Amino acid sequence: MAKYEMLYLLNSEMSEEAREAEIQKYADVVTSMGGTVESTDKWGVKKTAYTVKFKTEAFYVLMTFIADGAVVAELDRIAGISGDVLRRMITKVA
Repeated sequence: MAKYEMLYLLNSEMSEEAREAEIQKYADVVTSMGGTVESTDKWGVKKTAYTVKFKTEAFYVLMTFIADGAVVAELDRIAGISGDVLRRMITKVA
């Protein structure tokens, strides 16, 4: 198992309840597949460097977790399907 960081941008127009549910969904994926979530940092709404899906602002979330590679693939798949995730990036922490 390795340590990873997932930075994802959520639609800034989401309601607070929907945003919290979306954040919890990714934490639940990690824990249900045998990983552990170390931290979830909510950076809040920030301007994007360029327009992403016709949006200039997004809610930034950084999740640090320890898991297998299969969890990373599943997180990437689920985030790609979600219409509320504008961008995502998962990196391995050295």
